[in-house]
Amino acid sequence: MSPAVLSIRGLSVALPMGGDRTHAVQDVSLDIEAGRTMCVVGESGSGKSVMATTVMGLLDKALKPVAGEILLNGESLLNASAMRMRELRGQTLGMVFQEPMTALNPVMTCGDQVDELLTTHTRWPAAQRRAEILRVFERVRLPEPERMLRSYPHQLSGGQRQRIVIAMAVILKPALLICDEPTTALDVTTQKEILRLIAELQREQGSAVLFITHDMGVVAEIADQVLVMNQGQVVESAARDEVLRRPRADYTRQLLSAVPAMTPPPPRPVATSAVQLAGQDVGKTYVTRDWLGRSRPTVALTQAELSLRAGETVGIVGESGSGKSTFARCLIRLIDPTSGHIHWGDAEVATRTEPQLRPLRHRVQVVFQDPNRSLNPRRTVGQSLIEGAMNFGQTKDQAQALAAELMQQVRLPVEALKRYPSQFSGGQRQRLAIARALACKPQVLVADEAVSALDVSVQAQILKLLREVQDRLGLGLLFITHDLRVAAQLCDRVIVMHQGRMVEQGPTAQVYAQPTHDYTRRLLDAAPAPLPAMEPLHA
Repeated sequence: MSPAVLSIRGLSVALPMGGDRTHAVQDVSLDIEAGRTMCVVGESGSGKSVMATTVMGLLDKALKPVAGEILLNGESLLNASAMRMRELRGQTLGMVFQEPMTALNPVMTCGDQVDELLTTHTRWPAAQRRAEILRVFERVRLPEPERMLRSYPHQLSGGQRQRIVIAMAVILKPALLICDEPTTALDVTTQKEILRLIAELQREQGSAVLFITHDMGVVAEIADQVLVMNQGQVVESAARDEVLRRPRADYTRQLLSAVPAMTPPPPRPVATSAVQLAGQDVGKTYVTRDWLGRSRPTVALTQAELSLRAGETVGIVGESGSGKSTFARCLIRLIDPTSGHIHWGDAEVATRTEPQLRPLRHRVQVVFQDPNRSLNPRRTVGQSLIEGAMNFGQTKDQAQALAAELMQQVRLPVEALKRYPSQFSGGQRQRLAIARALACKPQVLVADEAVSALDVSVQAQILKLLREVQDRLGLGLLFITHDLRVAAQLCDRVIVMHQGRMVEQGPTAQVYAQPTHDYTRRLLDAAPAPLPAMEPLHA
């Protein structure tokens, strides 16, 4: 057996006094050898990311390692100076963070940010640095690498920004690569390419990989070893097949049972209710200008159509940049369509001005991907929930009574209305975002990647909640996602988009079983393989 690249022995990280838990991480041990991948799984708050940031020397100042040791190729990281850690990060230690917008500098081009890393850790001339950046951009499947070099983070899609972060982490071929939910924001085809890239890096350089994820399909595909954490402690650690087929801990079995299947359930009865949201021939063209003032049109969406009835769920799937979010934002008039007709119920809204739209806004409400950015951190939950209801005619007393009722519907205590968003977990914040949308009594709920950042058990709870709310209130649900498993379980119909066009649509079971377009077949082929069946505990 080759020596471990990363060894953790009895690591404990203390939490500030006053909480229910005393440690964010308690007595954690693991070994990762060169060329091997260890996947760390567990719910939000289990200590996965705290362990990873401790290895990187990026631990929050409020947290403190109180026991154990971390060895990288035999060198102690807990005893390393700040200067030594800066030398190791980027060159020997690489890390891919979950949220690329917080990892990238918004005022520097993507090329300059990668070049800064190379300038710090190498003595390569400018031409060699540029060539290497372009090469790695191609390897992570970034389109038009030259343009990516000149682009700022806000000019790229979420998936493209994540690929920039991955490129920065792998460009110097580190001995240890730590990936903290690196494929959460990526569609299935890009995810497959990124996982293949990490596998290539291991073969070429013998790198060890510590991969934090909530996607059990990824675990089944790439893991050599699996470590399961809960409440800061290791509940199970073994070879991949042993954990997936014969999990010993009840907690591990619960996680595996929450993974949605790729096989759609039997179709629900077809509703004949009125159409609540419709679009015909919707298009969006962006026009930019170069330094000479010449216009450059970019077609983001063309000839898109949708008809959503009360009580129906329609999913829009496709790769990053396929136009699915552009289509949804046109439909709900967060951006102005260039062409087409859009109806909210019986009201045509495609050309209405914002003052004309405002009285109708309550009809269509949105739940965004990141509740951290959609909930005001300076306002209590109660203040956020009553705002929309009061804007559309309810008195403060009526709005507060509705807020209390909605908290019960999303299974949160009414007393939590006095708390702030920072005092909730990620899954709880997404429940609050759903409650806030429902406070306006909408006819249509649009969920834009609303569960993609959640671990599987919380994801299952949110999906169940959405279905219950829809059945109770008769809402039309437009669900934008890159997760084909989730779309399979939730959506009555799916629309497949590619390069701004609808390439296929139909009942979910039909599209999944008999796709007619090559692109749809590629999407389905790229989806994670089904998990192996768990053996009974007595076996």
